[in-house]
Amino acid sequence: MSPHQVETSFPRLLSNGPALIGMIHVGALPGTPFQAGSIEHLAANAAEEARLLIDAGFDAVIIENMHDRPYLHGDKLGPEVVAAMTRVGTEVATSTLAPIGVQILSGGNRQALAVALAIDASFIRCENFVYAHVADEGLLAEAEAGTLLRERKRIGAEHVSICVDIKKKHASHAITADISIEDAAHAAAFFGADALIVTGAWTGRPADPADAARAKKASGLPVLIGSGVTAENVGAMLEVADAAIVGSWIKHDGVWSNPVDPERAARLVGAARG
Repeated sequence: MSPHQVETSFPRLLSNGPALIGMIHVGALPGTPFQAGSIEHLAANAAEEARLLIDAGFDAVIIENMHDRPYLHGDKLGPEVVAAMTRVGTEVATSTLAPIGVQILSGGNRQALAVALAIDASFIRCENFVYAHVADEGLLAEAEAGTLLRERKRIGAEHVSICVDIKKKHASHAITADISIEDAAHAAAFFGADALIVTGAWTGRPADPADAARAKKASGLPVLIGSGVTAENVGAMLEVADAAIVGSWIKHDGVWSNPVDPERAARLVGAARG
């Protein structure tokens, strides 16, 4: 493990009180329907947003390919996605010494783990770690935990923490309607998750702080709020959660697809720390 990995480990990120993690929505990657800019351009933009967020007072950033919609799932993702996200992540890592996370949509969890290992990232965000469900990109029929943890062991990436969504957004949970959020949290902990993520139903929809408290009590794991955090509710969210991932509210006009707004980012940090 490199000195950089030690300094920016995920447990250390959470050790100094509730953390703010800024979401960097990387522009659409090569081969996706809305791709327009070069990889060099995408990487430069992501690095600049990382600098803006850390300068505003965020504790960490996470890179995600949300602009790649509509998403392919899992093994349907091409090697160009891993290559491009590694280039982007490398640029982000050289722009800041803050902890970095990786998420690759949809369900590109082993791919995200490979990118994280290559760029010395601290954590990944994983969908579908436990239980099958129906998402907007289709049926996510197999839980990822068994395959993902074996892959982490195989490639020597055990220092990369795995933060997992439970009752994840953009999905129906009708087929697991009898599974409470406590049940899902307990299962994720039993299967080896490092932290849990609780969200609202969609991007930008606030999570319920009570859900975060219930998940934390049931699992004993750190819990992150993963959607709908604003300057108005961040205090209440961080009263119960160990961290918040913020992506929409810190963008211009509060729209996830817009660039980061430094003034809104600083305002959110002020509200969280005040």
